[in-house]
Parts: sequence; C-alpha cells; structure tokens
Amino acid sequence: MNTSRTGVNMALISAIVAVATIGGLLFGYDSGAVNGTQTGLTAEFDLSPAALGFTVGSLLIGCAFGAFFAGRLADVMGRRNVMLIAAALFVGGALTQGLTHLHWLFVIARFCGGMAVGAASVLSPLYISEVAPARIRGRLTTVQQVMIITGLTAAFVVNYFLAQVAGDSLGNLAGVKAWRWMYLAQAVPAVVFLIALFFIPDSPRHLVGVGRKEEARAVLTNLFGSAEAERKLSEIQASFAGDHRPRLRDVTAPGTGLRPIVWAGILLATFQQFVGINIIFYYGETLWKLAGVSESAALERNVVSGLVSIAAVFAAILLIDKIGRKPLLLIGSVGMAVTLGAMTWAFSAAATDAAGNLMLAPTQGWTALVAANLYVIFFNFSWGPVMWVMLGEMFPNQMRGSALAVAGFAQWAANFLVVQTFPWMAAHLGLATTYAFYTASAVISFFLVKAFIKETKGKELEEMEGWDAPVAAGDAEVATPELG
Repeated sequence: MNTSRTGVNMALISAIVAVATIGGLLFGYDSGAVNGTQTGLTAEFDLSPAALGFTVGSLLIGCAFGAFFAGRLADVMGRRNVMLIAAALFVGGALTQGLTHLHWLFVIARFCGGMAVGAASVLSPLYISEVAPARIRGRLTTVQQVMIITGLTAAFVVNYFLAQVAGDSLGNLAGVKAWRWMYLAQAVPAVVFLIALFFIPDSPRHLVGVGRKEEARAVLTNLFGSAEAERKLSEIQASFAGDHRPRLRDVTAPGTGLRPIVWAGILLATFQQFVGINIIFYYGETLWKLAGVSESAALERNVVSGLVSIAAVFAAILLIDKIGRKPLLLIGSVGMAVTLGAMTWAFSAAATDAAGNLMLAPTQGWTALVAANLYVIFFNFSWGPVMWVMLGEMFPNQMRGSALAVAGFAQWAANFLVVQTFPWMAAHLGLATTYAFYTASAVISFFLVKAFIKETKGKELEEMEGWDAPVAAGDAEVATPELG
C-alpha cells in the first residue's frame, strides 16, 4: 500500500479523485457542447426561438431530475453504482444527439444526457468529500470545478476547430454536419469514465450507512491505514442514526419544511445560478453575436473565457483550505457585482444597425469583453468551485445524500429558469436590464453568505451539524446558521 508518512494513501485517493472528476469533465462538456450548435439545431429541426430555447433547456430539466434522483439513489445503491448509470447515460445521450434526425428523440436524448450531468454534478463532489482527508478536502473537491471548466473549454475548442475545418457549424465533415460532430465527440470521455469507474471502491460512509461495516473498514484501511481506519469507522458509525438508514425525511423539520442547513444549501445552489454565469457558458456565442461580432470571433472568445476560468479555479485550489470557503464566497460576490455592473453599463449604451442588430461602440465593446472575463475569473475563483465543495461537505452523514438531492434539484431548476428567461429578457427588456438583474443577485448573494453560511474548513465530515439544536444562552454561534 502506497502511503505517506501520515498513513494516508495519496496514490489511491488521487486515483479516486481523477476518476470521479471525469464526471465533472463530462458535466462541463455536455453543458458546453450546445454552444455553437444552435444554428445547426435551428436549421435541422426548423425551430422557432421558443422551440430552440426549450431544446437547449431540455438538458437542464434532465439535470434537475438527475441531481435529485442521484442524491437519493446514492444512499440506496452507492455512489459508484449511480455514477456508472450516469456514465452509460452520457454515452447514449451523446451518440443519439449526434445521429438522430427526429426532434423529439433529440430532446429525449438531451434530457437523458441532462440526467447524467445532474447526477455527476452532485455525486462527484459528494464522493470526493467522503474519501478525502479534511485538511485537503477543499483542494481535492475543487478539482471537480477544474474539470467542469476543462470540459466546457474542451467543448468550445472542439466546436471552434470543427467549425473552422468545415467552414461553419453547418458544413460537412465525412458526410456529417459539423454541429453533429460537436455532440458525438462527447462519447469519447464518457466511455473512459464508464470503464474507469469499475476500478475504484465505493464510499466508506455509504457502506457504513447501509450496514456494510467490514467493506467500509477495508476501504478505510486502504485509504488511511489500519489504526486510523478503526478510529474513523467508529466516528462514522456514531454519526448515523441507530434506528434507520438515511432517508429523504432526514432533511425535514417542523414548521419550516426543511432543516435550516438545507435551506442554506438551497440558497448557495440557486444564487450560484441567479448571477447569470451560464448565460456566458450556454449562450456565449449568441451573446457575443448580439454584441456585434462574427460567429468565428464569438467562438474564439468562448475559448478565452474557458482558459481564464481554469486559471481562476487553480487560484481557488491554492486558497480554499487556507483562508476558507466563506471568505472566497464573499470576495466572489463583490467581484461579480462590480463586473456585472460594468457589463450592464456597456450594454446600456448599445445601439442597433439598420437590420436591427445590436452594436457596441469600441469603448463599450472592450468594457463588455474585459468585464465578462473578470466576471468569469471572480465566479470561478469563488462561487463556481466553493458552492460544490460546500454542498459535498456541509451536511451531516445521515442526510448528505438527501440534502444534496434537494439542493442539486434547486441548483439545476434555477439554472433552467435563468437559461430559459435569458432570450426573452434580452429581446424584450434589453441586455442592460437583463444584466442589471444578475448584478442585483450578486449583491444579494453577499449578504446571504454573510448571514447564513458557516465555515467548514478543516472540519471532519462527522463534525458537520444539522443546525437544528435549541438555542441556549451564550451558545448562539453553535446552534444557529446566522453566524459563520
């Protein structure tokens, strides 16, 4: 067994993280592949703007259901087994989207691909947080965001070069439209993910939760050595309710419906989307074309945004286990509010040409470009990775799968809402008003984090609290979610 001086088997942990985060790469790739294919989808299926919005957004409907059911099934079937199902859905969804000439079948395949994305989005950080040592858990879980952005960037790069080789997204390559190759390319990493999952163990915390104590002991021994394994096994066992296995009702509370910590998770999940980040990811090409640049230039700017994002996440990896999760969220909220405000100003000065196309003056155009990239930096330095890190670690063992199911559903539902409303808001309210809403959301997110989010840096998962203990005099910081 390859262990460090502390007894931690970093080789095995690194292998688990590498495999689990392929799910993050597919999460990003599947989410970003549609960027650059919208012209092809419209031409192939004769779609109206509303129908195109639904076709693009059908992935997100699947994501919401995939996140919810994956969180629940992970407590029943195990983290790895549900990830295997997700990997199979990735493969099938990619091939079908790339090959079918039937719109209804394309939408179904996109929904199934979305279920896989939703499952990967909650299970990868959950799985990593349950095998990683507390002192470096934030860094290892943040690798998930690196892979998400890598997947998005890979989709942008592949789409760009396919369009370049074929002439544009409607051109042919080997008798197949370039936009179809943009979907088919997803199958390659999906097959790698499916195969690799057979070589990693299930989460020891899940194994304890379903009564498979000896299997959990074996996994913990491989991860941390025999002495540490026994200590961790005892702590994990003590963190589960003795009278029942994990269930959905564990997240509920009288009066408020859900436990305060679950509401905090929902706030993190939804405001990560209300700041409008996926407008850059899903509609990046469309957004820049609205701003008056060509399809080729728009795709190039998508690639730049992706590379900038990866650099920002690496900065987060260096700091998340040093300064903590909450400070990064607060910094990100301030940075996003300022940069979104700058984009709002740039679009407020936009004009239209004789054909009704949006035009930006050089000053406004450069302001929008610089602000957009700074916005992406702030998001991926903070809310991008930290939200997933916290959702993977902030809940007690007894409710982690169920709480992630609820928060993950909320995250993808908010994602769907933002993506679906963007085309209508841009057309009827204008980009300035649309970005003013995202700016306001960034401002609100600062105060929500300040009031309701607790720091989790350095805590063992067995130390996470449900935030529902009675408030005693002098004990408010422990018993309530208001203080960090």
